[in-house]
Amino acid sequence: MPQQPHRVAILALPGVVAFELSTPARIFDSAHLPGDAPLYQVNTCTLDGGPVRTSCDFSITVDHGTELLAAADTVVIPASFELGPIFTEGRLPDELAAALALVRPGARLVSICTGAFVLAAAGVLDGRPATTHWRYTEQFRRLFPSVRIDPDVLFVDDGDVLTSAGVAAGVDLCLHIVRRDHGAGVANRVARRCVVPPWREGGQAQYIDLPVPDPGDEGTAGARAWALERIGEPLALRDLAEQAGMSVRTFTRRFRDETGLSPGQWLIRQRAHQARQLLEGSDLTVDRIAREVGFGTAASMRQHLREALGVAPSAYRRTFRATG
Repeated sequence: MPQQPHRVAILALPGVVAFELSTPARIFDSAHLPGDAPLYQVNTCTLDGGPVRTSCDFSITVDHGTELLAAADTVVIPASFELGPIFTEGRLPDELAAALALVRPGARLVSICTGAFVLAAAGVLDGRPATTHWRYTEQFRRLFPSVRIDPDVLFVDDGDVLTSAGVAAGVDLCLHIVRRDHGAGVANRVARRCVVPPWREGGQAQYIDLPVPDPGDEGTAGARAWALERIGEPLALRDLAEQAGMSVRTFTRRFRDETGLSPGQWLIRQRAHQARQLLEGSDLTVDRIAREVGFGTAASMRQHLREALGVAPSAYRRTFRATG
C-alpha cells in the first residue's frame, strides 16, 4: 500500500515574511521516495482563507482557511512582524487563538523566527526549551519568562514542538525534520536539490553583533570601553574596578546587573568578537589573531571560539571570509 504523504499546514499570518513562508514548502516539497512519490503534502492557509499581505510589497492568495489545521500532521508558523498584542502583551488575538485550538492533539508544531512568539503566547512553550531570532530574545524573555529560550542555537527540537532562529535557520530546521522523519539520505538529497548545506556547523551565536558600550554611560560602561581599547593585553578584575572607581565586589555586582555576565565572561565574549572580525577581514594567522585579541595561544582561542560559537576558527573563516 502506498505511503500517505505527511500533511503539513503552513499558517500565513498578516505581515508574514515571504522567505520564511516559502521555506517549508520548498524543503518539504523536495522530499521524495526513490520512485518520486512525495513524502509531504504541503498546503498554506490564512485565518480567513483570503489574501494576506506579506512584509514585502505584495500580498499572497491561498486556497485554504483554518480548517486545514484540523487535518494537519505538522503545523508551521513562519515569521511575522505584525503580531499585535502578541509582541506587546504576550497575548493571542481571539481569532488566532480559535485557529490554533483546531490543531489536533498529537500534531507537531513548528515555528520559524518570530513564529515562536505565537507558540509561546498559546502556552505551548511553557517550561520548554525554544529559540527565536537573536534580535528578539530579550523581548521574548520579558513576555514569556517561563520559556527556556536559547538565543545561541539555530533550532531546538523538543519532540512535538520545534522552533528555529531567524531567516535561513528555518532551512536548517526543515532539513532536520526531514532527516528525523526519513533519514540522512533523504535529507541530503533535498539539500542538494535546494543547493544548501545539509548541516551547518555552530549556532546562532556566530551571527550576533555585539554593541560597543558608550563611554559616557554611568556604571561600568567606561571600564568596558577602556578594556576594549586594551583587549589584547592581560586585564585583571581589579584594573577594571579601578577604572570604574569601585571596589572589586561592587564592580562585579554592578557589571553583572548591567550586562548579565561576569567580567571574565564578558571579556571572553569581546575577545571572541574581535577574533571573528579579524578572521573575516584580515590575512592574519590564527596564532597572530589569538595574540592580538588577548587569548594568548591558538589553542586557547580555538577552545573559546568553539564554546562561544560552536565552530573552530578555520571553519568560521571559511564561512565568513570576504573574497575579492
